[in-house]
Amino acid sequence: MSLDALVFDAYGTLFDVHSVASRCESFWPGKGAALSTAWRVKQLEYTWQRSLMQRYAPFSQVTREALAYACEALGLQLTVTQMEALMGEYQMLSAYPDVASALEKLSGHKTAILTNGSPDMIEPLVKQSGLSFDAVLSVEAVKIFKPAPQVYALARTQLTAPANRIGFVSSNGWDALGAKSFGFTVYWINRAGAPVDRLGFKPDAILKSLGDLPEVLL
Repeated sequence: MSLDALVFDAYGTLFDVHSVASRCESFWPGKGAALSTAWRVKQLEYTWQRSLMQRYAPFSQVTREALAYACEALGLQLTVTQMEALMGEYQMLSAYPDVASALEKLSGHKTAILTNGSPDMIEPLVKQSGLSFDAVLSVEAVKIFKPAPQVYALARTQLTAPANRIGFVSSNGWDALGAKSFGFTVYWINRAGAPVDRLGFKPDAILKSLGDLPEVLL
């Protein structure tokens, strides 16, 4: 089936959240990778917990609170200056090496980002990356995080296309399956070679990198 649009997750799919590790390392030598991992894990946990509790907060707040928790858990003293510097890193995350070329090859498709990121985080990030999309959609519009169906419905509404004619691309397995549950045609970028979660759905295709996507679609 031909697709009307391609929708991409941002964090972990287009942009490497662990590109913050080097800045973490500069503050706490020997702890950078551990902090980056703990920060990301808690960030995701907070999105799921807040969604279940119906206590939405912008992703920028969630990310700050996750960083504070991760530092405390690892016994790292976090100053205001360090907090602001690390939050600033989220507006300068590195795109994965294959992103620009893949998007160029897919230039004939309508493209969008659908992200947990709040506008104050995602808009500067996309701007500095030099990447171009037809739309950048944030969960801020519906005030609940992925994988809630309301988030995926936002893309369907904004792109005015049936769910099964929207190709959804994510490297996060839980996000890919949330999108599949909603009815999207899903491409899971499984860089780590992880097994598929046992949630009753499977992606339409499992790829090793975003660079493989154009070959599957064209």
